[in-house]
Amino acid sequence: MVTTEYQPLTPETLPDRLAEIPDIARQLGGEAHQWHCREVGDGNLNLVFIVEGATKTLIVKQALPYVRLVGESWPLPLKRSYFEYHALCRQQQRDPGRVPEVIHFDEPQALIAMEFFSPHVILRQSLINGARHQDLALHIGRFMARTLFRGSDLCLPAKERKADLQLFAGNVELCDITESLVFTEPYFDADQNRHTTPQLDSLVASLRADETLKLQVQHLKMDFCTRAETMLHGDLHTGSVMVHEDNARVIDPEFALYGPMGFDIGMYLSNLWMAACSQIGHANRPGERDEHRNWILDVANDTWTVFIQEFSRLWDTERLGILYPETVVGNRASASELALNHRLKTIWRDALGFAGVEMHRRILGLAHNAEFEDISDPDLRAQCESHALTLGRDLILGRAGFSNVDAVSRRFHQRLPAA
Repeated sequence: MVTTEYQPLTPETLPDRLAEIPDIARQLGGEAHQWHCREVGDGNLNLVFIVEGATKTLIVKQALPYVRLVGESWPLPLKRSYFEYHALCRQQQRDPGRVPEVIHFDEPQALIAMEFFSPHVILRQSLINGARHQDLALHIGRFMARTLFRGSDLCLPAKERKADLQLFAGNVELCDITESLVFTEPYFDADQNRHTTPQLDSLVASLRADETLKLQVQHLKMDFCTRAETMLHGDLHTGSVMVHEDNARVIDPEFALYGPMGFDIGMYLSNLWMAACSQIGHANRPGERDEHRNWILDVANDTWTVFIQEFSRLWDTERLGILYPETVVGNRASASELALNHRLKTIWRDALGFAGVEMHRRILGLAHNAEFEDISDPDLRAQCESHALTLGRDLILGRAGFSNVDAVSRRFHQRLPAA
């Protein structure tokens, strides 16, 4: 009999629970008592298990009724797994093979069983370790272009897009986390904030006293809340990408919502730029990580270039929605090309602003990045974080002046701290 009442699972109880689901039991093979199960979740919200059977290995993710990072004092609804399931299904349709295949979704248990990527590792840790992945920019640039374009009124039938907009509007609590932890709390002395102190105290005080900066952040927050352009991943960063050699896959879209296209792009590029900022903190001797830092910057540049190329291709071949119809704007040789360039400039400007906000919240807010946290010397860590904080401020306040991604790299090098 299949269990319907929600129960947080453990490595000891999960095999018997999975054995009740014929599709999973068949794929894993053998008997439940023979399956090897371990909990590997290192994120802020959920339980994540690797289950190794006789014939196959699966990932099983279960939502908890609270924020794992904080505990039961911060309750969170289980329905977030419902939105993650639907987001994965749509991403699989829009960029096949780039996200894990869903094997089974159990809504009462807030549980998703899905394809296990092996021997993939989390991109964030791979960058910390100094590894390189040849086609990273190609895979993620295309993923962003395909999912953002194909989930919008540029491509999707209006009735289908409006139904999806209604569906994902129910992901209220996770939207609230983004609205609060990303756009609000880093800019005042909120209870859950933390930063490297006293080394960053002066800079943090300066950022929080900057009324122009805070007003621009609130403009960006308004865009995030009101511009439902497409279905977003909602939490696309280097911890949401798994890599092995020249292959990259995207995971964890439980923050999925409708919002501005530039949000996903800005979040992802920001995490690459922060990884570059952190490299001197992971070097054993001066200059050791310079080439790796420059490679990460090149990946950021190439990711945006690939996005432009793929978005432009889709504009030419799949612009089937209600926006910019060919009957009105014609082909690429005339008004259509002007419209495309306008769209890309808007997306780029938005991405820069959201990137700057992401840099600030990852250093000043509740959830931090391992790139900086793993630097044991607080003075050196603060040096890396200061570089990212000031870059973030420049991106927010001066985003109209960064005409292309190369301009961001030039700004990065202009204030590069000494090794």
